Amino acid sequence: MTAGLAAALFTPRSVALVGASADPAKASSRPLRFLRRSGFAGAVYPVNRRAGTIDGERAFASLDALPEVPDHAFLMTPTAATVEAVRQCGRLGVPVVTVLSGGFAEAGPEGAARQRELAAVAAGTGTRVLGPSSLGLVNTRTGLTLTANAAFAEPDLPRGGIFVASHSGSLIGALLSRGAACGAAFSHLVSVGGEVDLGIGEICGAAVTDPDVTGFLLFLENLRHADRLRAFAREAAALGKPVLAYKLGRSRAAAELAVSHTGSLAGEDDVAAAFLADCGIARAHTLDGLLEGLPLLARTPVRTGTAPRVGVVTTTGGGAAMVVDQLGVLGVEVAGPSPATLTRLAEAGAPAAPGAIVDLTLAGTRYDVMAAALDVLHASGEFDLVVAVVGSSARFEPGVAVRPIVDRAHRGGLAAFLVPHAPEALAMLADAGVPAFRTPESCADAIAAALGRRPPRAVPPPPPAEPGPTRPLDEAASYAVLAELGVVAAPHRVVPVDDVETTGLEFPVAVKALSPALGHKSDVGGVVLGVETAAGAGEAARAIRTAVAGRGGVEISDVLVQSMADGLGEVLVGYRVDPAVGPLVLVAAGGVLTEVYADRSLRPAPVDLGTVRRMLAEVKGLALLRGHRGARPGDLDALARLVVAMSELAGRADVAEAEINPVLVRPAGEGVVALDAVVRLFERPGGEP
Repeated sequence: MTAGLAAALFTPRSVALVGASADPAKASSRPLRFLRRSGFAGAVYPVNRRAGTIDGERAFASLDALPEVPDHAFLMTPTAATVEAVRQCGRLGVPVVTVLSGGFAEAGPEGAARQRELAAVAAGTGTRVLGPSSLGLVNTRTGLTLTANAAFAEPDLPRGGIFVASHSGSLIGALLSRGAACGAAFSHLVSVGGEVDLGIGEICGAAVTDPDVTGFLLFLENLRHADRLRAFAREAAALGKPVLAYKLGRSRAAAELAVSHTGSLAGEDDVAAAFLADCGIARAHTLDGLLEGLPLLARTPVRTGTAPRVGVVTTTGGGAAMVVDQLGVLGVEVAGPSPATLTRLAEAGAPAAPGAIVDLTLAGTRYDVMAAALDVLHASGEFDLVVAVVGSSARFEPGVAVRPIVDRAHRGGLAAFLVPHAPEALAMLADAGVPAFRTPESCADAIAAALGRRPPRAVPPPPPAEPGPTRPLDEAASYAVLAELGVVAAPHRVVPVDDVETTGLEFPVAVKALSPALGHKSDVGGVVLGVETAAGAGEAARAIRTAVAGRGGVEISDVLVQSMADGLGEVLVGYRVDPAVGPLVLVAAGGVLTEVYADRSLRPAPVDLGTVRRMLAEVKGLALLRGHRGARPGDLDALARLVVAMSELAGRADVAEAEINPVLVRPAGEGVVALDAVVRLFERPGGEP
């Protein structure tokens, strides 16, 4: 985004309020009042076809009647008139238009057609569009309160460094009111709406170099324009500005429609989690965690390597237990101090019993005791973060109870949870820069988000492909595609059902129906295992033909006969192109029950060996292959190389999806082998693959 466009968005010299109303009961009357109340110094031009005056100010009958071309037009026109209004802005050369009206892509086929027309107008004229369904945007530093959101009727907005961007306009009001209660202060608040043109990534990217913006809060309903979101996130990380997101959409309804195991396992929320983590964007799962988490992210370096360790010191065992419990649910280890550190605590006058928390009891309400405990725990080097949990004294003696924490704010690696409602103590901590939390849920949520961040990938994957029809390949053709990547399949032959030839294969063999129309062959009787003779293979082929015709409605002429193999375990390795975020690679516990266990790890593709090794460690079902409890270890190095190879399908524009299930893992040093596979290709126009 150019500097000129950023200026038109956030620091326009003039704005036009198209469709402004003099009726105070209407939302279209609000922007003029808000702009005047907040002290916006630029020119404001109310536009209403009836002209006259609005709130004592001259109104203009049309955009053509304005004394100048405005930098930014806020359209409050009826839906049916909106596209033409944007077209007029384009003819005049208005740089940015915000569209308040709804009734576009969310409103069925007619609305979708209207949105396509709106996008075409924006692309054809060069006028950038924010919305539709955008309630507007606010720059608290300049008084640009260009919004119809009723929440901004409240005076004295808290000004600070947090940039908020939200698909939901109404959520802006909730963040504003709740944020004020927990000490959050904002620089910009943007209602993004339907993203027909400008998306969250590009909008945030316009402000990322602003020295007054210290971090970003995102409320996401989708991952549209994911490539620009990724580019913004990488730039924010390079500048040391944390990004914290709340993402809606954990439903697995879409995944249930998928044909492959990979499609079912990689549901919408899994894809979002993998994408955000790959971008270095931390993710909150509670609204309070979103609002309260940014200060902790700002003070917590992005980690690599070993699992984080959190220490908890408290004056109230019950309050600390709530935090420990919530952290445990989120998979964050709370570690007690070592015996040597316990000894140093006792010597410093802050004795504690062995255990997961350092419970100072009522003695911890004394400055010297809490101060000594914090000093010892910090000096031990045993913790990535120490959480101080303070009980009732935080409310009734804030100057005493939280002073030791405030005095150590400069050290970093420190956060606080106040069990009672203690606004004065919270304010003291916020002023000192100590991340402080009002609930155990938000405390744990923010800690997990901060400690779970990964550095953004240096080289982003290819941009997402346009969704389109796909065509499956049969198993043999799928093996041929994967062989180009170096994937080894178990020996096999393709033979006619009525003339099964097994020469060159070792028994026992598996006999499988060969047809691209069969997504799950075993579900329709299309697989017979453990066949010991050539005659038996012929009988199995004919039985399969009858079964799949009756149960699957598919006529087959060929079968695939494959030598069976022994190994230590089975793994699923999948690849698919997500329409929002692009290529993905997945590893899961393999076999027919893989969807039941949903034990998997997912990353944007392509990936390197280091990333794959972390993925394999995340799949609990692979514990035995890692040599758990004396089990013979599997060849995880060979498995990792296969996953890397599968991820390189991201370099092929024709492959929509690929899956090997199972990959048979042999003992360490003996390799891996594919026992079944399916590949789907994008179709070109005209139906050709």
